[in-house]
Amino acid sequence: MNRAFPFSAIVGQDEMKLALQIAAVDPTLSGVLVFGDRGTGKSTAVRSLAALLPEVDVVEGCPYRCDPERDVCPSCAARPAEGRTIGRASVPVVDLPLGATEDRVVGALDLELALTRQEKAFLPGLLARAHRGFLYIDEVNLLEDHLVDLLLDVAASGENVVEREGISLRHPARFVLVGSGNPEEGELRPQLLDRFGLSVEVTTPTDLETRVRVVRRRDAFERNPRAFLEQWRSSDERVRLGIESARTRLDTIVVDDALVERAVQLCQALSTDGLRGDLTLVRAARAVASLAGDERVDVSHLRRVAAISLRHRLRRDPLDEAGSSARIGRAVEEVLVA
Repeated sequence: MNRAFPFSAIVGQDEMKLALQIAAVDPTLSGVLVFGDRGTGKSTAVRSLAALLPEVDVVEGCPYRCDPERDVCPSCAARPAEGRTIGRASVPVVDLPLGATEDRVVGALDLELALTRQEKAFLPGLLARAHRGFLYIDEVNLLEDHLVDLLLDVAASGENVVEREGISLRHPARFVLVGSGNPEEGELRPQLLDRFGLSVEVTTPTDLETRVRVVRRRDAFERNPRAFLEQWRSSDERVRLGIESARTRLDTIVVDDALVERAVQLCQALSTDGLRGDLTLVRAARAVASLAGDERVDVSHLRRVAAISLRHRLRRDPLDEAGSSARIGRAVEEVLVA
C-alpha cells in the first residue's frame, strides 16, 4: 500500500503544488526549483505527487525502465522485439545526495564484474533510476556546479551520454528535476537558475489556523496511515485524473498569436534575459489551461503562471528594493489587463 502523504492533504503551499502539477503535465519545462524555509513540505509534495501518478508501461528486465513505444536503450537493442515483455511500474522518485560522485550520478564501469569475470559492463547510475520519474535534489544550491550543469544538460536532452573507462553508450534519461534549498545557505549561479523552468517560493505559515491544520493532519497520518490515506483517496484520485487528462489534451490547446505577444510583452517589461522565460511562460500557461479543461490559453492563465515562470529570471535592480514577486505583480497589472 502506498504510504506517501496524500497530495491533496498538503495544507497551503498552493504555488508549489501548482508548479509540480504543471511539470508533471509537461516535463519539457525543465523542472521546478523550490526555495524556502526548512520543514515546509517540499520533499513531501514531490513524493506525494509521484505516488498518485498512474503506473507506466516498461520493458521488463530493462535497467532503464524503457518506454516500449519510445525508448531503445542498449539493453533493449540487444534483444529482439518479439522477445520483450511489457510490465507496469510506479513513477520513481530518486534522491540525489550532496556527496554523490559523478560516477554514481551518470553510471560507471561495474567493478565487480570487471574483477571477478573480467567482463566490461556498465553499472547504471541515478540518472537511469530516475528515468520517467522525478530526480529530487535537496539543498541544490550546495551541489557542486559541475554536477548541476550535467544534470540540467541531461534533463534538457532527455539522454545520458557516457564516455569513460572504455565505455561508450547512451541511454534515455527523461525526468522532472526538482531542486530545493534555503537561500540563506547560498544562491545558485544565475545561468543555472535560468535553466530551471519554474521557480517557487515557500514560507513557514504565520497564521495559527494554518499551522494547527498542518500539525493535526501530519499527526493523523503518522498515527493511522491507512485510515488517513482512505480519507483522502477520492481527492487524490481527482488530482490524478486531472493530470492524466491534461497530458492527453496538452497538444490540442490553442495558443493564438495575440496571446504569445502578450507573454513576450510581459517579459520585455521585466527585462528578462534571453528567451527561455518567454517560452516557459507560454508552455506553463498551456499546461494550466489543460489542467483546467480549457480549450485555449487566455490572459488569466498567463497571470496565474507569471510569477513561477519568471521570478528567477529577473535582473537585480539596486534602485528597486521590492522582491521579484512584487515586481512581477506590478508588471502583470500593467501588461496583462484582461
